Amino acid sequence: MNREAAGREFRQRLDDVAQATEFMLDRLLVADPLPGERVRPPRLVEAMRYAALGGGKRFRPFLVVATADLFDVPRSQALMAGAALECLHCYSLVHDDLPAMDDDDLRRGRPTAHRAFDEATAILAGDALLTYAFDVVADPATHADPAVRSELVLKLARAAGPGGMVGGQVLDLAAEQQLKKHTEAAVRRLQAMKTGALLLYGVEAGAILGRANNKQSAALSRYGAALGAAFQVADDILDEEGDEAALGKRAGKDAGRNKATLVAALGIDAARKRRDKLADEAIAALEDGGFGARAAILSEAARFTVERRS
Repeated sequence: MNREAAGREFRQRLDDVAQATEFMLDRLLVADPLPGERVRPPRLVEAMRYAALGGGKRFRPFLVVATADLFDVPRSQALMAGAALECLHCYSLVHDDLPAMDDDDLRRGRPTAHRAFDEATAILAGDALLTYAFDVVADPATHADPAVRSELVLKLARAAGPGGMVGGQVLDLAAEQQLKKHTEAAVRRLQAMKTGALLLYGVEAGAILGRANNKQSAALSRYGAALGAAFQVADDILDEEGDEAALGKRAGKDAGRNKATLVAALGIDAARKRRDKLADEAIAALEDGGFGARAAILSEAARFTVERRS
């Protein structure tokens, strides 16, 4: 299969998983309370649905599904884990957009949650999405084996918590106040936590669901780490060069806020080279894992991180 055809197949698979994830989220984010719950306040559910439905490429759930497909995991299980990850990701976007954080008015081409509702409702909707992510991933529908679910929960907590995404956000906010030039090492650490940790989790969740062996797990972890790093560098470059209408959010904000990015640390040309090198490293990790042609779609995912325009 040539590159053009492989790219078309990847985009179709990405769209298919996005639609399936949308359906799963729509089914999960309902007003009816679950056993053990009393009532789900309608405005809270509305805000949760606003934040989680109707937009986004669903790249993180795609990574769960595509990795799980290497091991013939039932699609329904992979989509449950992917939906949980997307709930957590959407919570982070709601909170990142708040005035106390990045103070954004636009997300996915429409008003951010705190603009569409109010700040208090947005905070609580984010809290609810975060908590519900662990509800979903711990559900027996995600996997019948409690040990598998326990590993999924633990890794998600580590990826999202003080040593992962939240810790990365703290470092990101602190870097805005820094007077010295951002160093490459500091930026790479921050980005591995803030963005890379959840992308890596998407890959590792598929491996956990598939009961990958040690060699396979190690190779997929290397792939996920390189992919996550490449994805964030691509974001840095898009903020510098991208079109606001295509991005669906405000462009050019990183430089104005002294954001710690590899563009700031290295310059735009070196950042492009770093992005491309990371994508190559991700593809090489798949080859080391011995997945063969079955991993072609994951290789295309790495190329997508380099070539995307939004």
